[in-house]
Amino acid sequence: MTITVMADETPIPSLPPSPLEKVRTFPTGTGIYLMKDAEGKVVYIGKAKNLRSRAASYWNKDAPNDTRIRDWIGLVFDVDYIETEDEIASMLVEARMIKDLRPQFNKSLKDDKTFPYLQIRTREEFPRVEITRSPRRRGVRLYGPFTHTGQLRAAVYVLQRIFQFRTCTLDIASDDKRWKWFRPCLLHSIRRCTGPCNFRVSRDDYRRQVKKLIFVLEGKKSKLIARMEKEMRLASEALNFEKARRLRDEITALQNLDLRGDLDRDAQPEVFPIDPKKGLNGLQQVLGLEKPPRTIEGMDIAHISGTDTVASLVSFLDGLPFKPGYRRFKIKTVEGVDDFASMREVVSRRFRRLRDEDEVFPDILVIDGGKGQLNAAMAAFKSLGIDPPCVISLAKQEEEIFRPGDSESIQLSRRSAALRLLQYVRDEAHRFAQHYHHMLRRKRLTDDL
Repeated sequence: MTITVMADETPIPSLPPSPLEKVRTFPTGTGIYLMKDAEGKVVYIGKAKNLRSRAASYWNKDAPNDTRIRDWIGLVFDVDYIETEDEIASMLVEARMIKDLRPQFNKSLKDDKTFPYLQIRTREEFPRVEITRSPRRRGVRLYGPFTHTGQLRAAVYVLQRIFQFRTCTLDIASDDKRWKWFRPCLLHSIRRCTGPCNFRVSRDDYRRQVKKLIFVLEGKKSKLIARMEKEMRLASEALNFEKARRLRDEITALQNLDLRGDLDRDAQPEVFPIDPKKGLNGLQQVLGLEKPPRTIEGMDIAHISGTDTVASLVSFLDGLPFKPGYRRFKIKTVEGVDDFASMREVVSRRFRRLRDEDEVFPDILVIDGGKGQLNAAMAAFKSLGIDPPCVISLAKQEEEIFRPGDSESIQLSRRSAALRLLQYVRDEAHRFAQHYHHMLRRKRLTDDL
């Protein structure tokens, strides 16, 4: 407490700054803020991309009407902050502080196992990184619990683009020669995994990747970058320019880590209030698959009276949209209104490329439409002379699922998790196709004018 001395030298204690006055002095970087009551007890913890702006928002003119905070904001007597290097670091610090301090007005963490953790299985030869609600007690590095699954998934998504660790459930052993013939999944093709399942990365190099990830998760990003810069210089001096270039790119990615993904934006939307895994398990049962599907692609055609005909392809990974896998096509060989011929063209173009480039097929291909669209897709596979993946179509009116060779459709309960996941894929393909069609049509009309 500061002391103000008056002219008669009678000391009068000055009032401490109000919480709003204090937050106006906060830095504008990322970090967490801690709301405290009159006794100094932390009652709420939050994270922010801009500490000053976010913390000050609790005292704006609309705050008294905000049902999330109006019952407790009046108890806040003081506010403090902790700066972090980036947004992902702030999420990790927030989780740790909530777990340790258990603030009264944060989401309750009385039963930690109901909340997600980030788990690294360090005892495996090629450690997997996974999100789990049932963490192991031994042989793992554990981070959490986290209160927001979507943000945790987004953080893993961002980090995986840099460190290319595996998130699959495979039990990979270096002395098992079968893995030499194993075909890596989609994540290897898009450079989000180095492919240990096919020994495309050595055990030691892969473990170094995971060690770098652990450095970031434990708040040692600056120390890691310093090490990598030294390693890059040594590689350059040894004329190993490929290694030096790779390290340079990784360093740049780490320095811009908070710019590589927005946790609110990258936390993909979920249109059903259930775990996407339930939808995937449901699809395994309904479609008779050997295991739950990981990758699903959806296709749709869009046009107006046969003009500016386009097609969309959307990609889902583990039941959520995978935006880097989205593709769009201009239909080139079809004139006028012919959705069936358009579907044949886009399926042929997509899977011819996958075949020629030896890329992995999706587990399920969802066609927007009925039997006609499904038959057109199957005709494309026949003309290519390749075995298709599991192909189905979903008709809008009755939400019927059609399969090749089956005269009867499959009709699921409207509450079925499997159906709702298929609807999500279908509707996303439709949205993406319409968006591209409107772009082309607007451009054509502008050019005409």
